[in-house]
Amino acid sequence: MPRIDSTRSQRNRVRIAQAAARLIAEHGLADWSMAKRKACRELGLDDKEGLPGNDEIEQALRDYNSLFRPEEHAGTLRQQRRSALHWMERLSQWRPVLVGGVAAGWATQHSDVRVELEAEDAKSIELALINAGIDYAPVQAPKSPFGELMVGHGVEAVRLIIVTPNQRRNRPRRDQDQRMSLAELRNALDAPIIPGDD
Repeated sequence: MPRIDSTRSQRNRVRIAQAAARLIAEHGLADWSMAKRKACRELGLDDKEGLPGNDEIEQALRDYNSLFRPEEHAGTLRQQRRSALHWMERLSQWRPVLVGGVAAGWATQHSDVRVELEAEDAKSIELALINAGIDYAPVQAPKSPFGELMVGHGVEAVRLIIVTPNQRRNRPRRDQDQRMSLAELRNALDAPIIPGDD
């Protein structure tokens, strides 16, 4: 028989994940640690409570999108994936891969569209963008070991994450599920996005 404490703790993890997902989806909170702590405060729980993992937040975002904004989410996700496709085709020589929430399907309208490019030297990509007359801006990502750039504007904006071949080979196993090659992205865009089924 499960202990009451562990049942209560698990129930609180679910509640925190759901509240954090709502904050992320509705208010665009990008710092998930902060969203979890804010969710604890909103629920009247101690932030020393066992907090949910990011995989639990992702599932809560999927649930939130399918329950509260299925048609809007399907349209937003399609637009985000089209933006990714545009840039992946333009930058195909660097073996682009769509990563993160837009690839996995749990992204919100506030989520960055993230495309990973492979290059030994990030400067080679910057030089190619300059030569093609493409405006870009470096992204300050203090915790990231990768070079990051923003291209495009508004809803067409895409974050380019530049990794070396070695970094790509040695990425965490968990990230395998949140990736789409150019061919996979084309196939996904050819198929209808059914609200709540991403």
